Amino acid sequence: MIVVQTLAISVGLVLVALSLNDLFQSVIVPRAVARRFRPSSYQTRWLWALWPKIAWRIHPRNDDHREDLLAIFAPLNLVITLALWSLILLVGYALMFFALRDDVRPEITSFAQALYFAGTSFFTIGFGDYVGAGGVTHLISLAAGASGLAVVSTTTAYLFALFGSFQAREAFVVNTGARAGAPPSGVGLLAISGYVGTMDSLPDVMRDAQQWCATLMETHLAYPMLAYFRSSHDNESWVGTLGTLLDASTLALTTVKCNAGEARIFHNLGRHAAIDLAHHFRVQVSQTNAGITREEFTTACERLENAGFELHERDRAWERFAALRAEYAGALNALAHYFAIPPLQWVGDRSPIDHNHHH
Repeated sequence: MIVVQTLAISVGLVLVALSLNDLFQSVIVPRAVARRFRPSSYQTRWLWALWPKIAWRIHPRNDDHREDLLAIFAPLNLVITLALWSLILLVGYALMFFALRDDVRPEITSFAQALYFAGTSFFTIGFGDYVGAGGVTHLISLAAGASGLAVVSTTTAYLFALFGSFQAREAFVVNTGARAGAPPSGVGLLAISGYVGTMDSLPDVMRDAQQWCATLMETHLAYPMLAYFRSSHDNESWVGTLGTLLDASTLALTTVKCNAGEARIFHNLGRHAAIDLAHHFRVQVSQTNAGITREEFTTACERLENAGFELHERDRAWERFAALRAEYAGALNALAHYFAIPPLQWVGDRSPIDHNHHH
């Protein structure tokens, strides 16, 4: 009997520690953390492995409905994560109460009753139909109540942090979409600036992009759930915006004759963000080339010349552009593929995405 009690208490303590550690690292620690021993991380990846397949199966030909279903994932997963943390804590405390059932009045006779007592303590309801009669059960009751308050308060703060970061991210995404066309592209960003006479403001755009990219990298590594929140606007996404800005900066560095100082800074930062995020989300990066053809590059150059830009010699520009783009194209395309981003010009797999692509 003592062995069973000891085992139940030990398992209960492990479950409580597991859930509280997951909560602490997911919500409070302001940096990327390891996935080991974090149930919410495994739950998110397993659920996302199925979700795009479900979306394609339900809406194989309707892009709008499919996007609506994909957009539900992140909010729903937040609710599931909160429920998962609470459930693990409840089971952990219930195991301890059941092991110490002789010190509960009236005496607990089943695990269901222990789970009920844990629930009233955790949610600080305090009906009083079960109360601890010993010092240890009193302590566990207080710990359960404190855990419940901690889960509610920290997840509330977590939600505000997520939504604040999401709104800041999307405001820039929409702004970039207005500058780069629909769907946005690096070529479009430069060409439109030439058509409307705002070429001189491109360094300012790149400075703003640097701040956005740095914030994107920090928030999405610290709070990975942000990456799954989709834009509310068609043909726009944080992955697409990152690719648009990277391609624009690469064109400025290799093809267009312009002041490319700010573009060089963004290129380094954006490439770093794409590679780090791909590594963090464990997406498979297999592409090692530029990801576009010479013919596509030639078409882009013609569009830029028509917009009023003076270009470097084509062959040399292509060599430099292909070399620089190869440094981030694989990571960028892998992110677009993993998050099921609609194909954009030079961003992601530009062939039609289907549910069989998601493993």
